Amino acid sequence: MTKLQDITDFADRVLTWFEDHGRKHLPWQQEVSPYKVWVSEIMLQQTQVTTVIPYFQRFMSSFPTVESLAKAPLDEVLAHWTGLGYYARARNLHKAAQQVYQQCGGVFPNTVAGLESLPGIGRSTAGAILSLALNHRATILDGNVKRVLARHQAVKGWPGATAVHNTLWDVAEKFTPTNNCKAYNQAMMDLGATVCTRSSPSCLLCPVSADCIAREKNTWQNYPGKKPKTIKPIRQTTFAIMQNTEDQVYLIRRPEQGIWGGLWCFPEISQANSSITEGADKTEVLAMFRHTFSHFHLDIEPIVFTISEPLAELREGGGAWMAIDDAMSKGLAAPVVNLLQQLKTRALS
Repeated sequence: MTKLQDITDFADRVLTWFEDHGRKHLPWQQEVSPYKVWVSEIMLQQTQVTTVIPYFQRFMSSFPTVESLAKAPLDEVLAHWTGLGYYARARNLHKAAQQVYQQCGGVFPNTVAGLESLPGIGRSTAGAILSLALNHRATILDGNVKRVLARHQAVKGWPGATAVHNTLWDVAEKFTPTNNCKAYNQAMMDLGATVCTRSSPSCLLCPVSADCIAREKNTWQNYPGKKPKTIKPIRQTTFAIMQNTEDQVYLIRRPEQGIWGGLWCFPEISQANSSITEGADKTEVLAMFRHTFSHFHLDIEPIVFTISEPLAELREGGGAWMAIDDAMSKGLAAPVVNLLQQLKTRALS
């Protein structure tokens, strides 16, 4: 990596660009607060802004304060998260809200270390809360910022590697200005999201392109380095969709640890007592489909078991019979949502 350019000049150019081109009308930028910034930052992890906006608005409508989130049932929080994925984020959000409300009097810590002590908050999220909500001098390093800095300074390698990650943090720390940090950090995120994009950067519009090493050498496509390719394993499971004559379905709540933690789901066939499936009045196999996680593919075979008589095994199995509309208000795994919608359509046809 070459010697860092004039740090103050870099920040000044970014700030000047932000005045005319930065995003200033996102929902979490209105009547800004640490709570709003925190929720938006957690939602934006691995998720695009356009996807997050309606989720954020609905979340804020139901949980306008950290107190209301802390007091809400986890099931209700997970229901608002259905479709965003990475459900551990929602569980940590709920736990952190309870910690802030119960141990901090509803006031967020005002240091990076204090914020990092809360579940689900890392260094960059802490920096975003402090800078964007309180205008403290704090550094961020989200995916957009990594891309801008990796190209500008030609930082080789995949940012997930410890050495590369640490180098990017060093660069980010040096470039972050002492004053007007709020605008600078927002500008860096906007720059990566709208100009220094992953596949087609608009270098002619970039305020720091004059000394960008990747632009000069036309090697922008090499930065940041890509994650080493791995072949995702394929797993299989069978959903036992038990439906009674009142069009209710039987759902169980999954353990907090593991995939779909804390969400309501159909029992997997290995979890269903064989006497339950054997006692079904009607069995129908639906089309198999694939659900992809970050580390593996899951091929799901749904089988509908129509049951006319309530069975003791189900009443005592820790699950619950629910009308489809009631089930849709719960925290559900995304494949369960799709299957419930199919069942509802079938019932109406």
